[in-house]
Formats: sequence, C-alpha cells, structure tokens
Amino acid sequence: MAMFSLAIRARAKDNPLLTRRALHFRNFCNGRFGLSTSESNPPDRPVAGTKFLESFKEEFEIGSRVISLETGKIARFANGAVVLGMEETKVLSTVAAAKGDAVRDFLPLTVDYQEKQFAQGLIPNTFMRREGAPKERELLCGRLIDRPIRPLFSAGFYHEIQVMASVLSSDGKQDPDVLAANATSAALMLSDIPWGGPIGVVRIGRICGQFIVNPTMDELSLSDLNLVYACTRDKTLMIDVQAREITEKDLEAGLRLAHPEAVKYLEPQIRLAAKAGKQKKEYKLSMVSEQFFEKVRKLAEAPIDAVFTDPSYGKFERGEALEKITQDVKSALEEECDEQSLKVLPKVVDTVRKKVVRKRIISDGFRLDGRHLDEVRPIYCEAGHLPILHGSALFNRGDTQVLCTVTLGAPQDAQRLDSLVGPPTKRFMLHYSFPPFCIDEIGKRAGLNRREVGHGTLAEKALLAVLPPEDDFPYTVRINSEVMASDGSTSMATVCGGSMALMDAGIPLREHVAGVSVGLVTDVDPESGEITEYRILTDILGLEDHLGDMDFKIAGTTNGVTAIQLDIKPAGIPLDIICESLEPARKGRLQILDHMEQEISVPQNQDDRNSPRLVTLKFSNDAIRRFIGPLGALKRKIEEETGARISVGDGTITIAAKNQAVMEKVQDKVDFIVGREIVVGGIYKGIVMSIKEYGAFVEFNGGQQGLLHISELSHEPVSRVSDVVSVGQQISLMCIGQDVRGNIKLSRKATLPRPESETKSVVEGSAPVTKEKPNIWASPENMSKGEQLESTLEELVPSKMENTESNRSASLMPSVVIRSAAECDEEEKSAGLSKTSKSAPKPKGTLKKGSKQKKIQSSDNMPDLSLSIMLSESLSRMGGNQEVTSQDEGEANLSDQNDKETGGNTPVTPQKLKLGTKVTAKIYQIRARGLVLDLGGGIRGMYKFESNGEREFTVGDELLVQCSSFTSKGIPVMSMVDEE
Repeated sequence: MAMFSLAIRARAKDNPLLTRRALHFRNFCNGRFGLSTSESNPPDRPVAGTKFLESFKEEFEIGSRVISLETGKIARFANGAVVLGMEETKVLSTVAAAKGDAVRDFLPLTVDYQEKQFAQGLIPNTFMRREGAPKERELLCGRLIDRPIRPLFSAGFYHEIQVMASVLSSDGKQDPDVLAANATSAALMLSDIPWGGPIGVVRIGRICGQFIVNPTMDELSLSDLNLVYACTRDKTLMIDVQAREITEKDLEAGLRLAHPEAVKYLEPQIRLAAKAGKQKKEYKLSMVSEQFFEKVRKLAEAPIDAVFTDPSYGKFERGEALEKITQDVKSALEEECDEQSLKVLPKVVDTVRKKVVRKRIISDGFRLDGRHLDEVRPIYCEAGHLPILHGSALFNRGDTQVLCTVTLGAPQDAQRLDSLVGPPTKRFMLHYSFPPFCIDEIGKRAGLNRREVGHGTLAEKALLAVLPPEDDFPYTVRINSEVMASDGSTSMATVCGGSMALMDAGIPLREHVAGVSVGLVTDVDPESGEITEYRILTDILGLEDHLGDMDFKIAGTTNGVTAIQLDIKPAGIPLDIICESLEPARKGRLQILDHMEQEISVPQNQDDRNSPRLVTLKFSNDAIRRFIGPLGALKRKIEEETGARISVGDGTITIAAKNQAVMEKVQDKVDFIVGREIVVGGIYKGIVMSIKEYGAFVEFNGGQQGLLHISELSHEPVSRVSDVVSVGQQISLMCIGQDVRGNIKLSRKATLPRPESETKSVVEGSAPVTKEKPNIWASPENMSKGEQLESTLEELVPSKMENTESNRSASLMPSVVIRSAAECDEEEKSAGLSKTSKSAPKPKGTLKKGSKQKKIQSSDNMPDLSLSIMLSESLSRMGGNQEVTSQDEGEANLSDQNDKETGGNTPVTPQKLKLGTKVTAKIYQIRARGLVLDLGGGIRGMYKFESNGEREFTVGDELLVQCSSFTSKGIPVMSMVDEE
C-alpha cells in the first residue's frame, strides 16, 4: 500500500491533473472508502425506462362485500392468470396446458392449492423455516376446486392441465377456498383451453335461522350451516355441506338461495374474458369413430347384458366376466382394426357397459344386484369388536365393510393446525385408510392420499355435529377407519361405524349418525342435451357409481343432515333433481339407523382396565414449579415411569392416564411432590424419615411431616416401633388430627383391616374413609356454590367415630353422623333434648365454671347425639380443650335466649340452634363463593354470597345472622339479618 501511495505522488508531480479526484476517488468519510459517484456517470449511459403493465379489472358485489377480478399485472406468462380479492384477502390462480398430443383415455387434471405463511406476515415454525408437503387443508381445498371444473372439459380432451392457486394475502376474515375456486374459473375463461364455463362458487351460512351469503370466519363459528355451492347458469355442479342436524326442508331453502347468488359471479368473468381473454385453441380430441363404436357394440352388447341381468354375480365375478368380454372383442377385432383403435378399446367397451346398465335401470327399474331403486343392501353391525381398545365397531352394508376404532387422548394430543384461517387446534380427528387389499389389488402406500383425506374429512364433519361440548368432554378423540372391503360408499360406512365406535368408547353422543349414497341415471336428448327421463338410486354399488351420473353422499341423524358431498360426471344436474334426492336419502338413512340402535343405543360404561382417565388438579404456581423440577426433569421422569401424559397450565396440572390404576399411581406421585390440602380422614402415602421410642416421623404430602405414634402403628400391641416400620419405608397413612400447635397426627392402623373380633363390634357408619375415584366427565368448575361451601365445612368436621373411652382424646377426631334438619328435630325429640329435660346428654370435655373445673362423665348407654351437639363436640376437639358452659348455664342461657329471641347477642349452644334462631357470628374464613361463620360453641355455619349484594368482608368481623335452613349434609345455612 505504501508503494502504491508513492507511485501516485510521483505521477502527480509530473502531471498536476492526476489527482485523487481525477482518479475518481473520494475522501475518507465515516471510516469508509470507495469510488466517487458525483462525477462518475458518463453523460451517454442509458437510463432504464418505465414498463407499462396493462391490467384489466372487474368489480362487483355479492353478499354486501365487494369482489374484484384482475388480470395482466402478474403471472403474465401463464396461459391464464387471475387475482381475485375480497377486502384484504387476495388469491392468485393460474392455469397451464401441456403442449404435446398424448394419447390417453382420461383427463390428467391436477389442482394444487397452497397457503404460505407470508400471507399473514409470519415465518413458518419449522426447522427449515419454509413450507413443506401439502397439508390436509390444502389437499381439501384443491379437491374443492377440482370437483366443479372437471365435468366442464370437452369430451375427448385428454391434455394435461395444471391449476395452481396461491393465497397472496389473508386478513383472516374470509376463507380463501371459495375465492380460489372462482379465480380458477376466471383463469380458465381467459386461457385458450376449451372449457364449458364459467362457474360460480358461493358459501352460505345460517345464524338464528337467517341465511348469510359469504359469511366471515367469525360468523361461521356461530353458524349451524356451512354450505359451499357451485353451479353454471342453470345447473348444479358441486355441493359440500357441514351442518348441525339441519332439516331437509331448511337445506333445500339454502340451496335455492345459493344458486342465484353463485350465478352473480358469471357475468364479471365473461366481461373480463371479453377484454383480455385468449382465443380458444383447437386441441386434438381423442374421439372414437362411429364405425368402430358400432363394431364393438354389436360384439359386446349381448354378453354384457347377460352379465348385468344375472343378480347372482358378485363384484369380482362380475368384473372377471366383463374383462373376459373385453378380451373376446379384442381378439375378434385384432385382424381388421389398427393398433391405435385397439388402445382405446377398453374405453369403448366401458361406454357400451354404461349404455346397457342405464337402459335397463330406466326401462325396467331393476339394478345390477336385483334390488329395487330405493332398497338398501343388508346390514350387519357389531359394536365392541376389539374389546381391549377404547372403542371399536364393525359395519357391513352389502359387501362394503369398515372397521372403526376410537382412541382417547389428553387435551395436549390435539392436532395443531397451521392454516391461515380457522381454529389453531383440532381435538377430533378421523383418519380414513383405503388399503389395496380391500379391492384385491396391489398398491404402494406413500404419504397423504387426496382421496383418503377427502373421504375422512367428510365422515369427520358428519360426526362432529353430535359430539359433546369440550367443557363436558375434554378428551382428544381419534377415529381410525380401516376399509376392509369396498363396493360402494366406504365414506358413508365410515360414518356409521365411527358413530357406533364412539358409543362403544363411552362418549355421550347426542344421536347416532348414519350415511348413505344416492345415485342418478339419466336419459338425455342428444340434440338438445336436456334430461328426458331419470331414476334416483339409493345405496349405490361401486359399478353404479362408475356408470351413473351422480354420487350424492348424505349423512345425518333422525333429526336432520350433518354432512353432504355431491360429485357429478355430466356438465351439471338441475337443482330440482338434487332436492328430490334428499327424501330417498332420508328414508335410507333411517333404515340404517334402526340397525345401529339395535346394536348399541347408549354409551358403554368403561371398566378401569381399558378406559382412560383424565383429571385436572389445581395448585399454586409455586407448587407447580416444584412439581416440574429443573428443566422439567421431574415431570418427564414421572411420565416415563407411569406412561401417563401430564400437561401444566396456569395454576393447573392435567393428567391423562391409560386406566384408573395408572391414574392413581400418578396422583400419588403428584401428591408426594406437591402435596394437597390436609383433610382429617384423608389417606396419604409417606416415607418414614426417623424412628423414636414413642413413634416415627413421616414425610408426606409434598414435604410435610407428621407423627405416627406407636399406638397408631397396628391394631395389635407394639413393643418397638422398628418392629413394624423402618427408615425409608413407604407406607399408607390416615390423618387423624392436628394439635393446637399445628402438628399433624397420623395413623397406620386406621388404613389396615380390623381384626374379625373388632369388626363385629364396630357400629354402623364408622367405616374408614376411602379415596374417591375421580369423575372423568365432570370438571371442578361444574360444582355449585353450595357444594363447594359444604365441602369446605366438611374439611372442618372430623371423620372417625370413637367407640371406647381410651380413644376420647384431643388428638383423635370423632366422626359426624350427617342428618337433615328434619331428622335432627326428630332425634332431639326422641332423645329428650328439650330445654326442660334434666337427662340430656352433655358434651364430653372439660367444663369451666368460675375458677373450678369438673369433668363430665359419659354414660355407656348414651343415646345418639344430635347434629348440632356433634358439631360442637367435634370442633371443640379440633381446637383442643375449649371452654364451654355447664348444663345449668346452658339452661339459663337458653331461657334468656327465648326471652330475647330477636336480640341475637347471646352465645349460641347446640341445643338452641333452630330454624329462625338469630345469633351474632364471627367470620371464620372467606371463600370464593361464601363465608364460613363461627356461631359460637364450636359450631360452624355457612353463608352464600348473593349475586347482587356483594360487599367487603374481613376475617373476625361480626355479623347478625339467622339460621334459614340446613343442607342435605346437616350443615346450618345462615342468612343476613338487616340491623335496624
């Protein structure tokens, strides 16, 4: 660099014009160095011009929304390209045709629909950060475009066509699928491809009985109908419906409304094609000469008619006979026909078959298997075919057989969706599989199949309408439909088998859902193209589908339709014939539903061995962090050990287990790590931490410690603690009490079965408290306010009745016999608990009168205590030896209370607690839905918050209340008394 600088200086001395500016260098600025731009452009350098892009646009309004069609600005090299926009959602559709003249006997039409995340300003959340293989929704939208445009291509047009629809931008309000279908129609109109369009596609919704044209995604979530309708000016091309048991009458009204709305798309496309469309090209058509067709017809018509008039033929026997006829015709024509004609011979023979079948159905009214036009094939149903699974069913309709299985999972098993519109997850999935063996063929399984995705989604939409709401049934549900044999409408068989499998899994469906496919055979005038005669066929065979004009799949319940899919082969069918087909479909559906109801009509009760369990536990966030452990290691360890799935939310832990045994195992681990509220009488699992002479200290319930006294180890006398338990041993324990210092007292013998001699002496109602199984259907939020307050008070009541004098200590809790208010009054009368009775039983405990204390002796033949006395006695033992008044003082206070009934200032005693008794109570505890009140004398009552009378409360405040009722469990319910 130094040498370069010296050379520059030397040349500058010889030539003063050779300076830094002359070399087109500029001075250093901001640490950068480069060529100067101020004087570097020579005056004769060419300047780029401005390109003019001529574009054509049409705007129109449908359903109060402005729609635009634009062409000429982008994708100018495509054979046809249109951008369709509705508000901020824009879709580009392009079409292209192959240039070669390939000889085929089918139309190779491919429709690719793609949604990229840039349309909503997002980067894909994948490893490569780019879109991968087509998703299910993209395949479904591609089928939605394909079905209405395919029938309008000219007969014999077998050139390869590719349609590519891409979403350019999406505001999330409109579903782009209908927009892409209309854009594709406009692109075909602009291209040079011969096509019988245009078509119009519209979506119809219904909210509160009112139909809505082009509803938004928010409106669709409230709608009970999602109808996509495609048509030409006077004929229907495609129908796709998802509904919530809509009646056939209402569905017909929706179809009648959809047709004129869809026709509004046609004129703008025609105007746009007139401005910017290409002249239609003369493509070579694969046509068969009349002479060759007549030769084939004369040779094949009679043998084909003989096969079709024999109902004894099965599917494969009939297929073999027809194939033999084709080979015989080929042998007869090999000498006199050229090779080119022989290549299309199978197509010509198939056309002859079609004419024979259609003529026999229209003229004679009989079908291939001898059935009447409205007759459903024989049905076989079997629920619980695979008992070890959560749910299963086998469904046969004729030779069509489908095996459906149900698997239940946790909420986090729901499928995550990355589509531009719609919900982010899907908790109900139906996966349809069509293996090659079901039609006795050999095939290769690879990736998602468009047909399988379409058939599975149709059955999924049909069953979705009868599932219970997510709040009542939080499981993720997956149905697998395995087609075992196919001879017509396996998707509708999937609906029937899936409905029975859901019932077998114990899922409370509102109604059974069944489906049936309806076909159509028409006789068309060759000159006018109008239908002169037609026949509607119920439950069509596979061959009737192939040789007929329509495959109209309709699924629903006894109340109405839940899903529809219409596919046609001719260039449209009149809407009147479509509406007429709804009634035969309903009759056939009711016949199938009768067979399904006879097999299984109510959800099955699942046993603990097979049925899954799902519970949601609520904890503080600190407790949840303790449960998860560092980097989630503790949670993963529990999942690996038990096989359960655990999801953590804000204040909740959701556990999904395979069966009840696994659920209890996981709950025990959660309780040990996190802990739960200590309840007297509750059973816990703990680990012995240390052993003393008088007992053992046990750690349980998330790190809490309690004392297991030597007297509570076993029903038999124990001399040494180490003879029964050892350090580190895990044992089951029952909480039997808590002393005044908060120390927890545990009992091992309370969890052990009593010896036979003691069992006989146990009074009725003293059975130990057992752990209740979780309810897998109900959620904690469904508990009423009263039930939650009652459960709170129950935690304050002990749970084990003492039977001997040795058990009457402050550390042990007597159980409470729960009675209703009427039973309490009867018990008080029978026990003589009136205010004048001298032999009324007195509470056990220490009495204090003045400065002297005396102990009340209990009687061996003491009668049953009333509810209020037991509450007083139980709560006094929970708090240690509390001071209570003697019998004389109680009688005096009772008489004072009668004299001052409206005052409410005298402390209440168990004998005085009656309906209407007023008392000044202190707030003992504030709950979410009410208060726990200390009524005095160790009695607890409950007060429910009023919906429109909220006020602030503080623990310790005094309130004037009166006893208004008793709960079903005997807990007094208090009401507020207005102070005058």
